[in-house]
Amino acid sequence: MLEGFTRHRGVQGGLVVSERDGIVVDSQVQLGVRATVVAALAASIYRKARLSAEAAGLGAVAYVELAAAEGRLCMVGRGDLVVVLITDGRSTVGLLRSALLQAAETLA
Repeated sequence: MLEGFTRHRGVQGGLVVSERDGIVVDSQVQLGVRATVVAALAASIYRKARLSAEAAGLGAVAYVELAAAEGRLCMVGRGDLVVVLITDGRSTVGLLRSALLQAAETLA
């Protein structure tokens, strides 16, 4: 699954992360990407978004995106797993979002 994502223009890497503890379950990242640091950050952001949405009565979180000056973290989750894509500013996020939502359905 990650290999398909990393072929998209602007995608620097993909991770499958445990939401509970931020441990990398699987990864495919470019050289120089600090996968363990990104995994911990993404798990924390996703967990907090999920808990906040549930507390506000909004239901389940479908997709979370962190946009920064040098790129984005795009995240979807199911169960205890979160799929994270690391992108630069050139990526087409709409296509990635659609593909991520489809990938989330295959998670355990």
